[in-house]
Amino acid sequence: MPLWPVSLPPPDAVTVRVDAAARLGEFKPIYAYFGGDEPNFTYMKNGRKLVAELAGLGGAPVYIRTHNLLTTGDGTPALKWGSTNAYTEDASGNPVYDWTIVDRILDTYTRIKARPFVEIGFMPEALSTNPQPYQHHWRPGARYDEIFTGWAYPPKDYIKWAELVRRWVLHSVERYGKSEVLTWYWEVWNEPDIPYWRGTAEEFNKLYDFTVDAVKRALPEARVGGPATTGPSSPKAAAYLRQFLEHCAHGKNYSTGRTGTPLDFISFHAKGSPRVVEGHVEMGIAKNLQDVDKGLEVVGEFPQLRGLPIFLTESDPEGCAACSAKVSPQNAYRNGPLYPCYVATVLSNILKLADRHRANMAGMLTWAFEFEDQPWFEGFRTLATNGVDKPVLNVFRMAGHMRGDLLRVESSGAAGLDAILRSGIRDKPEIDALATRSDRQIAVMVWNYHDDDLPAPESPITLEVAGLPREAARVLARHYRIDSEHSNAFTAWKGLGSPQNPSPEQYAQLESAGQLQLLRSPEWLSSEEGRISIKFALPRQAVSLIELSW
Repeated sequence: MPLWPVSLPPPDAVTVRVDAAARLGEFKPIYAYFGGDEPNFTYMKNGRKLVAELAGLGGAPVYIRTHNLLTTGDGTPALKWGSTNAYTEDASGNPVYDWTIVDRILDTYTRIKARPFVEIGFMPEALSTNPQPYQHHWRPGARYDEIFTGWAYPPKDYIKWAELVRRWVLHSVERYGKSEVLTWYWEVWNEPDIPYWRGTAEEFNKLYDFTVDAVKRALPEARVGGPATTGPSSPKAAAYLRQFLEHCAHGKNYSTGRTGTPLDFISFHAKGSPRVVEGHVEMGIAKNLQDVDKGLEVVGEFPQLRGLPIFLTESDPEGCAACSAKVSPQNAYRNGPLYPCYVATVLSNILKLADRHRANMAGMLTWAFEFEDQPWFEGFRTLATNGVDKPVLNVFRMAGHMRGDLLRVESSGAAGLDAILRSGIRDKPEIDALATRSDRQIAVMVWNYHDDDLPAPESPITLEVAGLPREAARVLARHYRIDSEHSNAFTAWKGLGSPQNPSPEQYAQLESAGQLQLLRSPEWLSSEEGRISIKFALPRQAVSLIELSW
């Protein structure tokens, strides 16, 4: 018996055409960026394991961003909370610097060959203009604005703040070496257009000026930027981003008194908007891409900033990683294959938007990490649960196989960028692809995505690859898959009875199920006049990666 309603017509056959001779320019590994609110999970057992998994994606260095690197506290983590105690003051008000916990976090990245995307924040208790209450005690289901406590306020002394930043950069150079630190990015604060910053826009510009000057005095070649504002499809957020860029381009620098402030990269955020409709999850991919589109439009208003790297330092299906699906049912997409399928679709369309705006899109950061000591598959937006990789991590493994140049792709099942921007993917599914070519390899990622998470029949796909070189008369085809049965530890966990205390044998099964899996054994194919045709069925909310090598 089929699992979809019998009234549904059979899906259209889809042809995906890849021209291996039509190179469109370098494939930038914008996928290789990750982050989370809770920095202290980084150096815990499963945190270290996940960092190693990310560093091993292949294809490009992986960068990790986290909140709370300067927040006051003893390092005990909680949901949407972390601390390092980097700055306190003695009884006389003199600064006391302690890099012990900060070092534990950044050491974890660097020893495993990941790199910090350093978010400079938040405000130490001793520097906050309104320090009490300081630590929040938020839990899923509570009002989100409860998190915005004393750490979110401007400094009472910008000189002391700047000296804290300057000493941090100097310490980093001394500990990790100048050449290493020059590969990092330093981002000032997070989402200052909402109460993550309990000051005015002018006060944030002042904070940025003092922070950039401090970083540059310690390491002139360091890369510093911001403002990490929320999604620019909101007119308020777009206006905030615009005023910040105007300040950097033409405003009076609060720290130096000169005109303008160094800006080595520009960052803003992009989020989708899922909801529950008639008992099922309906994703909001249009909102995610509208944020990107509008943000790139605002940046394009400043010709003098054209060419600067642009980072989406959070780009996700919605805005709260620590809000569980149990409390917020619209987040039920997180454990299964819908999440990686969404990421594949967004990745491709962000690249198309960057091309349309002629923007230097450098990174699409997934704001998901892991939570220690939580129930299995609790429904948080994470990459792993209790040390076992979730299906979403495998779409990044797929992307790690893609390198070299982008290739021209045509799909009869593509929804089209403009249609997605207008209304998402609510009619037919989007069946499209992204393809790359390196020296002796072609990789094609194909997805079957729909905003509505409903059962549907598989779609028949014909993948046609033309323009293969003469030496590719025979190619080895490897077909990887993420769906309900492949590369899916969630399905495996449910099949074991959803254990909260898996046996060692069960744990090993779950670890194996969490890895990227082949759909079938590799096979040799012969090309005819530089062409190869591959047929397969692709389920709804599934992703395939076909890798051809010779």
